[in-house]
Amino acid sequence: MEKKELKPAGVFRFFEEICQIPRPSKHEEKIIAYLQEFGKLHNLKTTTDACGNVLIQKPATPGMENRKTVVLQAHMDMVPDKRMDVEHDFLKDPIETWIDGEWLKAKGTTLGADNGIGVATGLAVLADNSIEHGPLECLFTRDEETGLTGAFEIQEGFMHGDILLNLDSEDEGEIFIGCAGGVDSVGTFTYQDVAVPADYYACRIEVKGLLGGHSGDDINRGRANANKVLNRFLMQASKQFDLYLCEISGGSLHNAIPAVAQAIIAVPESEKHNLRVLLNVFTAAVQAEYYVTDPGLQIIMDSVTTPEKAIDCETAKHLCQTLCTMPHGVYCMSQDVPGLVETSTNLATIKMNSAEHQIIVGTSQRSSTESSKEDIATTVRTAFELGGAQVSHGDGYPGWKPNPHSEILDIAVASYKRLFDKEPAVRAIHAGLECGLFLDKYPNLDMISFGPTLRGVHTPDERMLIPTVDLFWQHLLDILKHVPTK
Repeated sequence: MEKKELKPAGVFRFFEEICQIPRPSKHEEKIIAYLQEFGKLHNLKTTTDACGNVLIQKPATPGMENRKTVVLQAHMDMVPDKRMDVEHDFLKDPIETWIDGEWLKAKGTTLGADNGIGVATGLAVLADNSIEHGPLECLFTRDEETGLTGAFEIQEGFMHGDILLNLDSEDEGEIFIGCAGGVDSVGTFTYQDVAVPADYYACRIEVKGLLGGHSGDDINRGRANANKVLNRFLMQASKQFDLYLCEISGGSLHNAIPAVAQAIIAVPESEKHNLRVLLNVFTAAVQAEYYVTDPGLQIIMDSVTTPEKAIDCETAKHLCQTLCTMPHGVYCMSQDVPGLVETSTNLATIKMNSAEHQIIVGTSQRSSTESSKEDIATTVRTAFELGGAQVSHGDGYPGWKPNPHSEILDIAVASYKRLFDKEPAVRAIHAGLECGLFLDKYPNLDMISFGPTLRGVHTPDERMLIPTVDLFWQHLLDILKHVPTK
């Protein structure tokens, strides 16, 4: 199969165009300009708010002017992640896509189908005058991945819809009617430089080959966390050797399970062999633990030039103890929805700021229950405070409470059954969506979320199942055709 053969042709054409435009979170200037030019080219009213959200409006198909106004909504930014051996500048370089059987993938980077396919779908609807629909608006929000900024800052009156179709879900055949809220918790350790003794051997310990994944969708899959694995080894090694921690880092994004982590450590030269033996034994044990979820797990030890300075031993001890006690994974399951994760936490990132002598540990908590979200955030805060870290929390975002009386849900379910002769699954999702924030400003919106099948989002393994894009497209067009009157 070649790209030009992909269907629906309009959706894939616009998706390929979007892939040529750098658009990592907080750097959406080029995609905003592209959307504005699209609106101008198609003679459609296009408005950009102070935040950078873009709204493109299209009049109803003749005879459908009395239908309720529908908003098709997608976010324009993407998660910028790549394999360590890939050279790619997300501020300048296009995403290179390729077809692997029934999957569309990127060459060593995130694909950006989250949520470029939603944007492309909205544009394809706007560009095709043969599609039947009532009054239509397409809302493209910015910076969803790192702060939900566009959804937070959207103002009342910017959009005018009665129904919102969020195009940011990742399982075709499933319709989502609720999502978790979330908050980020960050702990900052301040350290002093100490001299590494003479005749010490230094090496880099690197954990890699993990699957990682989305901290909402994949948190219940039991995958290894690279930060946790690395710290386990550091805890063991520090008990056996006079160990100096010189550098440490892991993970890259607050909403991704870390797949890579590394540290530079120093031990007495005479312990070099024993350190290698300990690592070999530890690696075998961890690989046995995760042979199902993370079959590619590796822990590599490479010699490096011994650094002159290290983190003072007291701070290093407190950091490792905190990382050891810090919860990660599923905290509790929903009592109302079988199989739904209610509350979780992700030990996401470890970063050093050597200029400020700081080690910054980033975590994120999610829950569909506000009180449980506060509880797990308090647990994380307490772990940080016991370790002597300064703690800060982000603003957080609300969950989206399911509406069992949703008119558009009934229409979407009936449409799916009519098209494909089977029931769609109706679910809530543990990942965050912008829908909860829209309800703050537009409390009467009737909303659902759906999309084609994506896997490995927020990682270089991100891929999109090609046949499901056409199923998603057919479903969307049928819903638009059957939107109720005002």
